[in-house]
Amino acid sequence: VNVYVKVFANSPLLVCMDLSLSREEIIDPKYLWIGPDGKNLEGQIYANLTETGKLMLMGFKESMSGAYTCTLSHRIIETMTQEEVDVFETYKFMLYAYREADHAYQISVRFTTKGCELAANAQFFEELKKILDNLISDLTCHIIESSYKCHSIKIPNQGLLHELFVTFQVNPFAPGWEEVCQQVPYDCEDATNMKVQEARNRIGEFFSRQTYALKHEFRTAPTIHYVDNSFSVTHVDSCRPGFGKNDITHQNCAGCCVVCEPGTYSPNNEVICHICTRPHVKKYGAKFC
Repeated sequence: VNVYVKVFANSPLLVCMDLSLSREEIIDPKYLWIGPDGKNLEGQIYANLTETGKLMLMGFKESMSGAYTCTLSHRIIETMTQEEVDVFETYKFMLYAYREADHAYQISVRFTTKGCELAANAQFFEELKKILDNLISDLTCHIIESSYKCHSIKIPNQGLLHELFVTFQVNPFAPGWEEVCQQVPYDCEDATNMKVQEARNRIGEFFSRQTYALKHEFRTAPTIHYVDNSFSVTHVDSCRPGFGKNDITHQNCAGCCVVCEPGTYSPNNEVICHICTRPHVKKYGAKFC
């Protein structure tokens, strides 16, 4: 059974029994839980064991990922002979630490301009970046990977037009972003993801206001102005080092950043666990090979 546990959270209760056995009377049950390191979990400070053989792992970390095995021993007493027979059942759970993906947004917009050789195009682009950065700075989000290209466009029944194709990413890790985690114990993806969603909404509203202003506030359109309905957003995920996404291997946690398995590693914020060329990495969550 594959079980996915959010980093620093407690695992669900793992039951040392199958469904059919849980419906029967069990005589003298005893439970032995063994962790990934081959050690008995009884007495471990991070393992909460109940007298009925249920296990909860406390404050789960990536290093705690791996195979957990429980052996249930019990007795069957023959009704006629009263003979006692010891029976052993073994159950295996594969536990994986996971994080929520860090969200960012790739945005593209277009602006009409008088010509592609105008010096004003570059000036406008720099001013646009400043405006957008100021718009979201209180959220500790910022604009990165911004660029623009100018293209000539022939539209049916119209002359030749010139447009600036602007692209940028709304990123949640502006300087000081760690401070948003002070009120969130340990992990803060939820907090940063909420902030970058708010930043994306503000920017979307900003461009909506451009459309309104062009239709209702300007008698003559500015030389460079927003192209109506050109605002486009693409969702971009990233994972913390030591984690990656694999929707095939981890179908039950599709979209999660799951800890890299032994023999793989992730050194950066990509979503891929790379295979080690020299597979001596034997731990979960490796950041280098």
